[in-house]
Amino acid sequence: MSEKLETMRGNEIAIRCLEKLGVETVFAYPGGTAIELHQALSRSSIRVILPRHEQGGAFAAGGYARATGRVGVAMATSGPGATNLITGIADAYLDSVPTVFITGQVASTLIGKNVFQETDMIGMTRPIVKHSYLVMDAADMPRIFKEAFFLAQSGRPGPVVIDIPKNIQQQTVEVDFDSAMDLDNYILTDDPADSDIEAIRAMIEKAEKPCIYAGGGIIMAEAADELVKFAESYNIPVTTTLMGVGAISDDHKLSLSWLGMHGTYYANYAANECDLLLCLGARFDDRVTGNPQNFAKYAKIVHVDIDDSEINKNKFADLGVVADVKKTLVKLNEKPIYKEYSNWFKQINEWKTSFPKTYKKKSDRIQPQYVMETLARLTDGEAIIVPGVGQHQMWAAQYYKYSFPRQLLTSGGLGSMGFGLPAAMGAKAARPDKLVINIDGDGSFQMNIQELGTLKIEELDVKMIILNNQHLGMVCQWEDRFYNHNRGNTVLGNCKGSCGVKGHDCNNCDHGDVCIGERTYPDFVKIAEGYGVKALYVDKIEDLEEAIKTMLATPGPFLLDVNTGYEEHVLPMIPPGKDYKSIILE
Repeated sequence: MSEKLETMRGNEIAIRCLEKLGVETVFAYPGGTAIELHQALSRSSIRVILPRHEQGGAFAAGGYARATGRVGVAMATSGPGATNLITGIADAYLDSVPTVFITGQVASTLIGKNVFQETDMIGMTRPIVKHSYLVMDAADMPRIFKEAFFLAQSGRPGPVVIDIPKNIQQQTVEVDFDSAMDLDNYILTDDPADSDIEAIRAMIEKAEKPCIYAGGGIIMAEAADELVKFAESYNIPVTTTLMGVGAISDDHKLSLSWLGMHGTYYANYAANECDLLLCLGARFDDRVTGNPQNFAKYAKIVHVDIDDSEINKNKFADLGVVADVKKTLVKLNEKPIYKEYSNWFKQINEWKTSFPKTYKKKSDRIQPQYVMETLARLTDGEAIIVPGVGQHQMWAAQYYKYSFPRQLLTSGGLGSMGFGLPAAMGAKAARPDKLVINIDGDGSFQMNIQELGTLKIEELDVKMIILNNQHLGMVCQWEDRFYNHNRGNTVLGNCKGSCGVKGHDCNNCDHGDVCIGERTYPDFVKIAEGYGVKALYVDKIEDLEEAIKTMLATPGPFLLDVNTGYEEHVLPMIPPGKDYKSIILE
């Protein structure tokens, strides 16, 4: 039975749809074509978090979704408001994050006339969304919103855009909130075929050196428990992608940590020298494979993925299985094949012993790796870590201890600087019960630094650590390794005279008058305090632990600016386009 038809305005219908879909939080910035939606939100039970920039709202919605698996929702006005969402939409698309982005639009009668603040949001986002809707009748909204949320979460998750012209928001119609979805052409393949399950088991039975390569699909499918059971019952070592970190605990005896350009030596060698690679919910990304023709060159490959377009796209699979990875693992776990693989584990242990995950420790300065190790110890490895993008992102992934899914929330496919702070904001809004820590670089942090205001006003207790090296560190690392140390506009702050940035040749650079003494630039403590956020600066290794303890013990958002200087490189490193045998260790 349908509910009794109600007569309502379009803006009220849209917000009622969100309420009925269980939405509790929306990251929304108002504007001329979204004002009607915000008026309706003001009468709703939904929590509205006002970001200080629409891009911050988009990343926050992604952080919310990454932390929970629920759909994250962001809203903006037309024109510049909508275009400011696009980087966050692309980020959600490339990492398969369930999100819905609602945009105001100019009146439907004016679309295509280049009126004030008109942009073709449907056309502009078409390559980076799972689906999009331009609403032309307010009565269609219940169906559209149901479809949008279903599409965002089902199959391979991803972003959906709903673009609502202002006159449709103002339209008064009779509405049926019980209207059905119309997705007859959207076909989901969930259950693995019994023949595929038996084929996988047969390949495992023949293998002498199997290896599991698990991706973010394990996290998205809530299949971490099934993965661990599969690994244990079959006795197969596991490496993950960066997006799959937390699918198996770093401390598990079968864990090889993550692989790829900056992954562990032993994970890369195991994945490449196995005779059977079981790819589960991953996509053979170039940061994992390097040259895909040389990746796992002599292994039989099983590829399980919910998205059939991923099978054989980047790497040929001997057996491609289009199915839900959790259901596939449940089936495989019914009849495990346990083998000792003693020679294989002996080889893996030799790699681990000879080439462990480590760095050269120094006693006279703060190293970013040491910051992460200290943080892991002081938080018992229980925090949700949300890095920006750059060297600090890799150190955060390498040197914190991860033990549960959705613990490392990171921009993987897009690799977007500016992600960390707003994504942590969204994660904390979603998980107020958890300690959420943003690990950032001075470059990445400044891209959405305005969200400090959101943290303060919304009382979001996010802790922030800036690993401050005064450089665009990852690009500098590439300059050092592949461009003869030549700096191409990659120095952000102090760099000349008595700048105090170790490892940088101050006498041979030309960066004008940016040097302001030994203190890093800008003064993040003063900026944070201007927003009403407590902060500390630390540049001595003996002061670090106490500073972290102060940060953790202080209620409310807190920023810790740690001067690490530019000297460290993220290692190991496989040069771009090369294979695992070209790995750089020092």
